[in-house]
Amino acid sequence: MPPSDRTAERRRLLVRAGFELLGADGLAGVTVRGVCAHARLNARYFYESFRGLDELVVAVFDGVVAELRVQVDAAVAGAGADPLARVRATVASTADFVDSDRRRARVLYEEGRGHDGLQRRRAEVAMGIAELVATESARDDPGAAHRAVATFLVGGFSELLVRWLDGTVPVGRDELVRIATELFVVAGQVGGQASRR
Repeated sequence: MPPSDRTAERRRLLVRAGFELLGADGLAGVTVRGVCAHARLNARYFYESFRGLDELVVAVFDGVVAELRVQVDAAVAGAGADPLARVRATVASTADFVDSDRRRARVLYEEGRGHDGLQRRRAEVAMGIAELVATESARDDPGAAHRAVATFLVGGFSELLVRWLDGTVPVGRDELVRIATELFVVAGQVGGQASRR
């Protein structure tokens, strides 16, 4: 294996170990020693890929976001051109993604609320998703109203998923998908009306 491939593989193992620890024990459970032990790598290899734990934690978050994006994109592509089907596919695939491995939800939505780097990255990703939602709902160049509604929906949907997973919102997955889909559709209509005004 070429040296560059070995480096990439060690980085992948470290990110995977970071995910296991962050998802199970939270930010407090992520240490350089613990990550290296979990990855079965010498500590010097950690600093080959990361300057510190902050970079690793953001890389773990980015990895989970990338996995989610692949799953959602595949679901939306399979839904065809119907806007309602596309919204439902987005909601359902996201709910399935976090429900099938609760550690993903912890990494995406819960951990590191006091961690500056992770919070910045989470905000950047949320803004990017909101822009996609706004563009989809406007079916053209979105205006301020579409962006405001999309930002509201992305933040609200994230919080809804967290509360659903912890049992605060005691509904089945199908009901959650139905409710969230209707909220997205109605809010998109409101955004359209506000833009016309």
